[in-house]
Amino acid sequence: MKKKKVVKTLGAMVLCTSLLAPTFTPSVFAQETTSHHHDYSISGFMTHEQMAKRLEQIERTSQGRVQVDVVGYSNRGREIYKATVGHGDKVVLIQSEIHGNEKTGTEAVMNMLQQLGNNSPQSRKIREEITLVVMPKMNPDGAEMDKRRNDMTWEEVVEAFPQLEGASPAWNYLDRGISQSYNYAENPGFDVNRDFNPDLDYVPTAEDFPGNSASPGWFITPEGQASRDVYKGLLEEFGNVDVFVDLHHQGVYYVAGTDDRVTLSISGQFVQDPNSEQGAKYEKYADKYNYDFSRQLNVAVYDALDSIGNSPFGNVTLYSQGLDLPGTALGSYALNGSGTVLFEVTGQTQNFGQKERGKLVKAVERGLYGIIDGIVDGSVYEIDPEEYENIPLTSRWPASHSGF
Repeated sequence: MKKKKVVKTLGAMVLCTSLLAPTFTPSVFAQETTSHHHDYSISGFMTHEQMAKRLEQIERTSQGRVQVDVVGYSNRGREIYKATVGHGDKVVLIQSEIHGNEKTGTEAVMNMLQQLGNNSPQSRKIREEITLVVMPKMNPDGAEMDKRRNDMTWEEVVEAFPQLEGASPAWNYLDRGISQSYNYAENPGFDVNRDFNPDLDYVPTAEDFPGNSASPGWFITPEGQASRDVYKGLLEEFGNVDVFVDLHHQGVYYVAGTDDRVTLSISGQFVQDPNSEQGAKYEKYADKYNYDFSRQLNVAVYDALDSIGNSPFGNVTLYSQGLDLPGTALGSYALNGSGTVLFEVTGQTQNFGQKERGKLVKAVERGLYGIIDGIVDGSVYEIDPEEYENIPLTSRWPASHSGF
């Protein structure tokens, strides 16, 4: 279906166009939104229904250059979509909104699909060189409820996996209290981004529960299963998923040693290196793991955002390092051979709602085009991976913070 390997300026061209010209935005589908559990409006972000309509419109106007498929269903039966554009032999998989209150990535990738589906010379060149696969709203139940976790009970998990009868609920399951202003006692759920396992054929067993943050997950959520199935399908078709990008939000962070608020944090490190003493437990993945390529990809993102004089995007930093999180999609897919990039834009909806939406969406777009342009023209492979270590670090507290 796809195979092949060059346009450094497209990201900048698209950025300029999108900043100056009207774009196809969710407001086209204006409708009433339900009230939420915080005081900030999120009506500017597209709902699941609005996204489905826009995907249909993009597929139609692209004359089939963008192909849209349903690849699974959420626990409450909402479609999980995949959109594919291009037929090159370099595979880039992007997923967004695995946490339902982290929404700007979805807006960014929808804009990109519309752009890359057109018949411009720049878009044609990209389609010749890469196959871009996008899962724009991984957790539609959480997204509709504006909460981080999905909408699923432990009892439903046991019903789906009877062998887990009597096991302790997974550590990433929340069924009590208030988290990020959301009442999980009323609507329990799982952090889907802790449900991944480097063994893509893993079958849940009771002895692996409840687990912990430093252990692999289990693929017990339908949302996690959908991502895993898409990833495995690409491996079967292409032999490798060259790049995996996961689009997230973080809280309010600062450039380390300053009072400057961060716009976007990035990272390529999520598990201990299988070739190191600390990562010896991942030894079976040692031949696949390519940390240097992950670092090159992250530098490409940083350079794309940092190259704009008087950047409107603010500060770009390096997310926390030294992590060992094999239960995340990034950790699992890195061990399976993908170069990985984490995007963490500032704040969840509980922090700002849709404030700064435009700036943050464009920052994500610009960073993603840094990856795509670098793969297409080959420049990403020429980056010194050690440049990654020069990216400014992120801090939870401003320098003026007087106590902890």
